[in-house]
Amino acid sequence: MSNPLSTVIVLAAVTPAETAEVANTWLGSASYLIAAGLFILSLKWLSHPRTARRGVRAGEIGMTVAIIGTLLIYRAVSYEWVLIGMVIGSLIGAPMAIWMPMTAVPQRTALSHAFGALAAALVGTAHYYQVLATGELEYDHFTMAILALEVLLGSLTFTGSLVAFGKLQDLIPSRIKGLPNQNAINFSLLGAAILVAIWLTIHPLHQALFPVLIVLGLFFGLCLVMPIGGADMPTVISLLNSYAGLSASLMGFVLNNFLLIVAGALDGSSGLILSIIMCKAMNRSFTNVLFGRMDASKTASADDVYGGKVKSATAEDVAAILDGVRRVVVVPGYGMAVSQAQHAVRDLFHQLEERGTEVEFAIHPVAGRMPGHMNVLLAEADIPYDKLKEMDEINPSFGQTDVAIVIGANDVVNPLADTDPKSPIAGMPILNVGAARTVVVIKRSLSPGFAGIPNPLFAAENTLMLFDDGKKAVVDMVAALKEAA
Repeated sequence: MSNPLSTVIVLAAVTPAETAEVANTWLGSASYLIAAGLFILSLKWLSHPRTARRGVRAGEIGMTVAIIGTLLIYRAVSYEWVLIGMVIGSLIGAPMAIWMPMTAVPQRTALSHAFGALAAALVGTAHYYQVLATGELEYDHFTMAILALEVLLGSLTFTGSLVAFGKLQDLIPSRIKGLPNQNAINFSLLGAAILVAIWLTIHPLHQALFPVLIVLGLFFGLCLVMPIGGADMPTVISLLNSYAGLSASLMGFVLNNFLLIVAGALDGSSGLILSIIMCKAMNRSFTNVLFGRMDASKTASADDVYGGKVKSATAEDVAAILDGVRRVVVVPGYGMAVSQAQHAVRDLFHQLEERGTEVEFAIHPVAGRMPGHMNVLLAEADIPYDKLKEMDEINPSFGQTDVAIVIGANDVVNPLADTDPKSPIAGMPILNVGAARTVVVIKRSLSPGFAGIPNPLFAAENTLMLFDDGKKAVVDMVAALKEAA
């Protein structure tokens, strides 16, 4: 272990250029250590709405420090291309962050994963051909194995994420469900890619096979995600995030960059954990999500479920019911996000609390397509964090709830999950809003949710349907409550 004096003696014995190189390396390594710590703290703070903004800031600072550290360690000969890349990236990223609505967060996330995976695949490809020219790969089978796996994961994640973006953005019609025998095609592509990767690992100099590996990975990602429906897309996006992180971590091993290893491992593990949480919330397995398909043909038709049973109400009717009740639970869904009704919901919350009504918000783990989506929207509207209740916490209290207001949610409150074993959502944990004394569902129409099945809750004896835009309906309810005061 060296001491400060010996360090000074060593530095005095080298040239100024060597001293600067050593100093840059030390500063870069310190930057990497700080960045890794900030990334870990960012994930920790992002786990709760109260600290989420702090987590975002920590991640931003960590990435800035990481970029500075990289420039210090690798001492770019020319910064022109670095600056050009930063400007182009900022011109693309800034508008996405500023003007993309909250309802588009899932598809923006998918697009970000696509960019990250493409970067990993391109860096891996460049490194392969660079090292290939030196002849170092001929006997380095370990590095070749990591390179092959990295490029395969990056390639399949790139096309898979693009398909996820296209489906969520309605650029790819939802009716496109893949090809006949799609699973057989998928496994054949994956098997062929693995065989090519193994062959390259044994014979790294067979460079003609490297483009084949990339093409197989691209087609596998395309075929893997294309058949998957919108209801399962959040889980797929999270899983693709895990693949992108793993690819980046492998790239860190190839480039001997410990920050890439740490950041990629964090990204990969967090994506996998989130996928597990969502699968558990939907009572689905990874294999069922990736290789199974929701079949709504075995469920009852909408006419059978709704025929002559649906009772509609006006905003004034709902306001009259709410006036004087003791407890109200609001269930937000994707429809609330689409209509940007969160601020109107906040006004309703204040109106009810002023009357002495206890108001809480029931959050399903996969509500709004992505976990945390509803929490972010409600936090944006300054709803107190302690009013946001997770499904397991709020479900036992629905029996003591006077009114449950469902705003744009569908599958997460569908009782078929409990009552129909043939339903595509059979076994999925749901919010038990039907146990409330009165249920008010705000929805534009009786159209099905992502699972494509009718919802018997809408025709239940204690349910009233308020057919309107989510924001307009809540605004009208608030106005009616003020008039009744």
